[in-house]
Amino acid sequence: MRNKGLIIALTLIVSVLCIYFLSFTMVSRRVQQQAETYATRNGQVNQLKRQRYLDSVWRAPVINVLGVDYTYKDVRQSELGLGLDLKGGMHVTLEVSPVEIVRAMSGNSKDPAFTKALTQAQELQKTNSGTPFTSLFAQAYRSVAPEGKLARIFANTTNKSRGIDINSTNAQIVGAIDREVEEAIDRSFNILRTRVDKFGVNQPNIQRVKGTGRIQIELPGVDNPERVRKLLQGQAKLEFWEVWRNDEFAPYLNQLNEVLVAKDATTKPAVAQATATDTAATATTGDSTSLASQLAKKNAAAPTDSANLQQSSLLARLFTMPGALGSNVRDTARVNDLLASAEARAVLPPNLVFLWDVKPTVVDKQEYLQLYAIRKTRDAIAPLGGEVVSDARQDYDQGGRPEVSMQMNPTGGRKWQKLTAANVGRQVAIVLDDNVYSAPVVQAEISGGNSSISGNFTIEEAQDLSNVLKAGKLPAPTRIVEEAVVGPSLGQEAINQGLYSSLAGLVIIMIFMAIYYGKAGLVADLALIFNIFLVLGVLAQFGTALTLPGIAGLVLTFGMAVDANVLIFERVREELAQGLTLKDAINKGYSRAFSAIFDSNITTLLIAVILGFFGTGPVQSFAITLGIGVLTSFLTAVYLSHLIIEWITKDKSNMTFTTPLSLNLFKNVNYDIVGKRKIAYVFSTAIIVLGFVLMAVQDGPNLGVDFRGGRSYTVDFNKDMVASDVRAALTDDLQNSGIEVKTFGASNRLRITTSYLANDESTEADQKVEQAVKTGLQQYAVSNPTIVSTSKVGATIADDIKQASAVSLLLSILGIFVYVLFRFEKWQFSLAAVIALLHDVLIVIAAFPIARLFGLTFEMDQVFVAAILTVLGFSINDTVVIYDRIREYLTENPHLTFKQVANPALNSTFSRTIITATTVLLVVVVLYIFGGETLRSFSFAMIIGVIFGTYSSLFIATPIILDTYGDKEIRQATVATDTPDADAPRISTAVR
Repeated sequence: MRNKGLIIALTLIVSVLCIYFLSFTMVSRRVQQQAETYATRNGQVNQLKRQRYLDSVWRAPVINVLGVDYTYKDVRQSELGLGLDLKGGMHVTLEVSPVEIVRAMSGNSKDPAFTKALTQAQELQKTNSGTPFTSLFAQAYRSVAPEGKLARIFANTTNKSRGIDINSTNAQIVGAIDREVEEAIDRSFNILRTRVDKFGVNQPNIQRVKGTGRIQIELPGVDNPERVRKLLQGQAKLEFWEVWRNDEFAPYLNQLNEVLVAKDATTKPAVAQATATDTAATATTGDSTSLASQLAKKNAAAPTDSANLQQSSLLARLFTMPGALGSNVRDTARVNDLLASAEARAVLPPNLVFLWDVKPTVVDKQEYLQLYAIRKTRDAIAPLGGEVVSDARQDYDQGGRPEVSMQMNPTGGRKWQKLTAANVGRQVAIVLDDNVYSAPVVQAEISGGNSSISGNFTIEEAQDLSNVLKAGKLPAPTRIVEEAVVGPSLGQEAINQGLYSSLAGLVIIMIFMAIYYGKAGLVADLALIFNIFLVLGVLAQFGTALTLPGIAGLVLTFGMAVDANVLIFERVREELAQGLTLKDAINKGYSRAFSAIFDSNITTLLIAVILGFFGTGPVQSFAITLGIGVLTSFLTAVYLSHLIIEWITKDKSNMTFTTPLSLNLFKNVNYDIVGKRKIAYVFSTAIIVLGFVLMAVQDGPNLGVDFRGGRSYTVDFNKDMVASDVRAALTDDLQNSGIEVKTFGASNRLRITTSYLANDESTEADQKVEQAVKTGLQQYAVSNPTIVSTSKVGATIADDIKQASAVSLLLSILGIFVYVLFRFEKWQFSLAAVIALLHDVLIVIAAFPIARLFGLTFEMDQVFVAAILTVLGFSINDTVVIYDRIREYLTENPHLTFKQVANPALNSTFSRTIITATTVLLVVVVLYIFGGETLRSFSFAMIIGVIFGTYSSLFIATPIILDTYGDKEIRQATVATDTPDADAPRISTAVR
């Protein structure tokens, strides 16, 4: 075996990395178990207490690796996380509205042509969601006003900084709008990221969707979806506030401290009385260690140093930030509780409000958040709002340090001049969504509306702050276009289903391999276990969460990983049958199987990449797991198993590749497969026609919410329910708008899907539909109906998903066509492979309405598309293996024709075809039984796909090559058959 040292080194390096990252998962589970133990009383877990425990250790070291401390936060970021469908939580896709941005840039123009063009562009976007809104607006404006000039609408003072004036062309203005929309999306992303980070969710995920104005957010473990919706869709609130000086608010804090000490004395008389006496004494004598005197010593504009306060001060135990008034991040929740207490409200003046800094400061490896004392006005309206900022950009001061330059409109300039004049030598806080982004000291009165904000900024921080400042200028409202809420109980059920299906699939495959291949099968089992370890380790390294579709990809990887070993072992058995020694047979078997394994893995990887690029959510998770599985399977099956077998046979130990059960199985196979091709063509055509006729009779395909848009609710009852009765009960409240009710996994669980208000993506519509469902279920109140999960897909994003699915399918088929053409150098091979794949797709689609005829109803959704593409991967694997054997026979026997080698190639690979199909089929059947209702559609499609994918590789793909060669090939075959070569494959080549 070549490059043995390199393979061993690579395996060791990857293994160490996997162990390293998976260790974080173990530590995380240990900390979570400690939290549950801490919060458990009388067998019940107090979730609030559990979360407080986790918050308290969030930034505390929990493990030391090679002298480096890792906090619980570090561990959670590096662990193998669980997706929403396994843990519960909320997935949201937001879309930033470009309409409001365009309208705001126009100064809310009432121009009839402009207004009409905006309306038309909105309508066009519903059917052209892939086209940028600005392009649709430009197209609509040309249609409404062919000679119209956008400059007369957009040439205003605000847009001057964007390079727009009265002489700007329409193209220049559309370009400026494009840039502003893109910047607005970036600003929205930054704002949402800050909000999500402040939401207190472990391992939140927020990312922009490539090429769109959409932002995807995942919040594991949230239990208040309404709060999340308000948080994410609320407009950014930018304000400028005056700040109290330290000597102004310090007496109030000292008074609050005395009140708290006195209150504490009622519950802890001895200790608290001494504390109260000490505090009263220091307050009376003006001792330098009192809270008031400590604060008064500071410069008026300087932050408060609370770290040096007397230890007897109760506030000092919380306000622990060195050099400023603030606390350790882990104590912020306690500080908030304290400031919101009745005692604080009674002592602190109503115009004194404390707000946190937006980002922590690191001191001695500890993170602290500073508190700012904001001076509120009587009407609680900020002296200056974000709507006055006309522009903000990252710049540099005279010393070359990053700063932010800010420009205001004329009204804002006058207010800013008045505010700065009144606060020379004092701080003015720039506040966004109640977080302080900056609190610069005013050096002098600022006129003209132009000013700069300097601070200890990095370039990135200055850019972020400029984005924040601009966020207040143009309203860019967001709307939820896709949403899924999974309850924790449903998530736990999914974990159990995924675990059972994974273990069952793994055990079945390992038993099969051991029974069929003996000791070699045990080596394959060992390689399979190591492969699982690698897949999980790589997922952890990349911070990828494991989801239920991801588990499906993992389970499918089990079956496909075995395929490589089956190819190799069947080759070894062939070489042993030819009389080679064990060592030579092993080496030749691995060598001759390599090209088929390589080709089949490349085609599967190609499909995984396409799925990962165009898919979203569950499909992307499946694709990532499948892609990683393909790569790790290649390493373990081709190289690791070879190393193990070489090591075992080094001292001439007996290595078996057969057992009494498999010794004579598939021996001397000699079927005239190609001769039955016309029967196969008729059979396939009949099934496809029957399926599509039934689909038409059934009013079209049974599309899921992903493809048609709408809302779906999973409802649990405390007894078995009849789906048709529940549907009848919901008809009036949901106005009979495409209602579908079906049993979902259990007889007491129903899935309710409706297209009622599907085109209305507002929060109000969400609430209205959910309330209608609850109202319709009221007659079943005794059955305690409980909504355990919800999902919503807007009509626009449903169209996008359909388009992305179609593109994925077409690109996969095109990619396979090109790759097969590249590898086998004949267009007939590529054409036949593509026709066989299209056959498989049509068969799987046809199977759904046929199953519906027998009472089995499955939805066609994104996961169904993943199944279709996986079927393509499986089918092309099988086809490529056969093609590879045909190429081998033609190369070794150049005077033979394709017609002569077709049946021998099909028969010689028949054992591998059936064994691989059997192992994969066993896995997907297990998935169908134990994988849960969420993956039922996927596993059903896979069962049909594996059966007919195997069938098409034998009866469709290869025979079509023969049919596309034409009469010339037949004549050549006739001539060649008259003078057979002694080295020709010794299997009947009869073709009818």
